[in-house]
Amino acid sequence: MIDFTQVLDDIEPSKEEVSKVHNLSDKLIEIINLNAQKEDINAEAVLLGSVAKNTWISNGNNSEGKDLDIDIFIKFPLPTSLDDLKVHGLELAEKCIKEVDGTYEARYASHPYLTGTIEGYMVDFVPCYDIEDASQLKSAVDRTFLHTQYIVANLKPEQTREVRLLKRFMKMVGTYGSEFKVGGFSGYLCELLVIHYGSFMDVLHGVFDHWKPGFEIDLMEFGTARSFKDPLVVVDPTDGNRNVSAALTLQKMAEFRVAAGNFLDNPKTSYFYPKALNFTRESIRNEFKNRETHSFILVFPAPDISADALHPQIQKTEKSLVRIMENEDFQVMGSDSWSDEDKTGLILLEMNTWHLPPYKKHYGPMVWDDENGRRFLKKHPDSWTEGEQWVTLAKREYPDAHSLIQGTLTPEGIRNLRVGKHLKKKILDKYQLVDVLDMLIAEDADEDILKFLYCYLHKNELLARD
Repeated sequence: MIDFTQVLDDIEPSKEEVSKVHNLSDKLIEIINLNAQKEDINAEAVLLGSVAKNTWISNGNNSEGKDLDIDIFIKFPLPTSLDDLKVHGLELAEKCIKEVDGTYEARYASHPYLTGTIEGYMVDFVPCYDIEDASQLKSAVDRTFLHTQYIVANLKPEQTREVRLLKRFMKMVGTYGSEFKVGGFSGYLCELLVIHYGSFMDVLHGVFDHWKPGFEIDLMEFGTARSFKDPLVVVDPTDGNRNVSAALTLQKMAEFRVAAGNFLDNPKTSYFYPKALNFTRESIRNEFKNRETHSFILVFPAPDISADALHPQIQKTEKSLVRIMENEDFQVMGSDSWSDEDKTGLILLEMNTWHLPPYKKHYGPMVWDDENGRRFLKKHPDSWTEGEQWVTLAKREYPDAHSLIQGTLTPEGIRNLRVGKHLKKKILDKYQLVDVLDMLIAEDADEDILKFLYCYLHKNELLARD
């Protein structure tokens, strides 16, 4: 049995840090509530999220991959108009941040909120409605009240450590985070798994022994699990009509099961710390070269939109490009995408087929269809029959993958590409097609892009420890 003492020492907040975080939270809440009274705004700030649930991971010690956001929700009565909630909620948040000399930026979920940096901590200020049950929901963020209340009431004090171990394990193997970029497990889902199974180790055993696509967990026995078609179904104990794991992809579900099995076979504390990736520009280039495929990257400026909006658009474009290539008989070995969420986005395509013969078979009508057969033969007099169908040779419009991509990324060709409107303009304005081997000759290759390429070549790298 592995001893988690050292891991917990590193990821569990100390009494001093707990005190500091709660003192800061109390101060911010007091400022907002006093300002609400002064301005005669009917609103109240409360602490929610992982800090309120005592399941957050320490910002100190050796816990790289920090997990702490302080969530201050500013709740308004249900009759409040959405416009008033936005205006007054953001006004109270902005005043509070300025009063404590913090910095902030506006973000957007179901409606705008502010993220501030205060005394070294990230603090989210979220306007929401004061609800008592799911039937009163007006926006997705309102659920946070119900989720916090449920976890506080049902997670045993000793299980907070188990949640921290699970979150940390998931983060280090690359399956933590329900945002679109990751498609993994949310913090709330981790908490529910510990409540259901009992402990971190019991979660791993349960996952490895029983999980398959369609696996169901229904803590409140609502009986609604069969109405969901997601890879994993965890019915929200505060709302029987919601699947907590709806954002979890089959890929991340499978990766977590693999990592769980690896850990159970050979448990090591190294699973709870960042894994060193050993690569150089030359080593990555040699790996691509040895595969004897043809890999290239579509590079484009990232549009000025939120990360939650950007990544779905890039991934949709990637999948659409793959379909276009394969519809024209160019076989794609693999693909992936990446963005720094600021200046650059890129899509990687690794091609099994780069050049094709100049002609391809074109199938016409059945020989029994005389009317359409005559038209086909008039247009293609050199046609022949194969079985009961007319066949001819047609000249390919695009003899190589490079020309197909170039033809697709024109104002006319891009109509065939499924691409978000923000991304479409950026790609048409300026894009580059870069051969991966050529890019990896440059000595100033971006370290983050090198890591992206390495992880593409070693997809299961984070799921095991030597």
